[in-house]
Amino acid sequence: MRQALLKPSSRARRKSTPALPTCVACNKPMIPWDDNTDPRSASTGLRARGVSKQDIREQIWDYMESQNLADFPRPVHHRIPNFKGSYLACQNIKDLEVFARMQEVKVDPDKPLEGVRLLALQSRKTLLVPTPRLRTGLFNKITPPPGATKDILRKCATSQGVRSFSTPVGLDARVQVDLVVVGSVAVSEKGWRIGKGEGYADLEYAMMVSMGAVSPETPVVTIVHDCQVVDIPEALLEDHDLTVDYILTPTRVIATGCERPKPAGIIWSKISCEMMEKIPVLRSLRSREKQAGKDVSLQDEPRDLDTSRLQTAPLRALRGPQALPLATQREDVPADTVYVGNLPRDARVSELKTALRARGAAPLRLSWQGPQRRAFLHYPDAASAQQAVSCLQDLRLGANSLRVALARQQRPSDLVDTRPGEPHPNRRPAVADL
Repeated sequence: MRQALLKPSSRARRKSTPALPTCVACNKPMIPWDDNTDPRSASTGLRARGVSKQDIREQIWDYMESQNLADFPRPVHHRIPNFKGSYLACQNIKDLEVFARMQEVKVDPDKPLEGVRLLALQSRKTLLVPTPRLRTGLFNKITPPPGATKDILRKCATSQGVRSFSTPVGLDARVQVDLVVVGSVAVSEKGWRIGKGEGYADLEYAMMVSMGAVSPETPVVTIVHDCQVVDIPEALLEDHDLTVDYILTPTRVIATGCERPKPAGIIWSKISCEMMEKIPVLRSLRSREKQAGKDVSLQDEPRDLDTSRLQTAPLRALRGPQALPLATQREDVPADTVYVGNLPRDARVSELKTALRARGAAPLRLSWQGPQRRAFLHYPDAASAQQAVSCLQDLRLGANSLRVALARQQRPSDLVDTRPGEPHPNRRPAVADL
């Protein structure tokens, strides 16, 4: 029998580190600082400004890397972090009665959950894995080949197996999920969870509620390293945040007894038009709920916009009074040029090149304007540029979501700075070949 690690009393924690998330495994505050900053002054500053979800994420990621607790893929920043001992933590799910009696299990595709996916397949359970970024649907069902050996099952449990041995599950498939397993960046013993910041796990659960695939009684499990179990201020939680019922670590099985309600469905007022463009299944669910008489108004939807006719054109062309209408595109900007904006202030051209190659959207030439936090990509023709725009949607660099669109559909201020001598994208200055 495992011996639970004891936390100090709430009063004692408040006296020592009142506003800092605390690692439950070691009872030490998770404080970010660099080599030149005294930890005591860092903690004082953090308490003074309050803790955000991103503060906690950065603390966890930094700590796991600095202590060499992280495992492939690294670095773990901006990911659901994999960790040494994740397979051991996954084995603990066999101690849960809910796992033994459940037949249909939904497990996120994150690397640290690979062991649970394998156990589900070995136990002959129906394994459902969310479609990456929900681009082509909500679920994929993992179907191993007949007579699959243990090695083949291991492959089926990996990200490659999810691609090679899965079939899509439609909205009308009448799925009934018995158990949900999600990844986390941080989680508290009360069951409060923080993901990597993109909101997919929360949205997937809300979509399952809308489909009738889960109920309030459906248990939710997360698997983390002990250092990821921290105190999370309740003030950080929002209505759409998913909570968990069980936390599995390499050393513990924690039943949270969480009483905070889970999301009761999709909160459409938190869904943007951009998300609707990227996630087709959202449009289908929205149409169903609209027909049922529910309020499905979007976060940034103009009142006169017919969302049933959303185009694949970049969202900037639809937003704001200053945006250029499609009928008045800038004809002096080549149609083969793509605008990339909102680059991180410390971004390097090599980082953008790597990201472009990974998406299969490497241009012929790249115009880098780092001080203005933008770049221009030059492709062979207009069709190649439009295809690149589609491939690069939801592209991130560091913590920033990049704005990607055809350059001629941008506002003049996005193309040319007000400072003298700022180059026009058509003139292709300071061009770097990929």
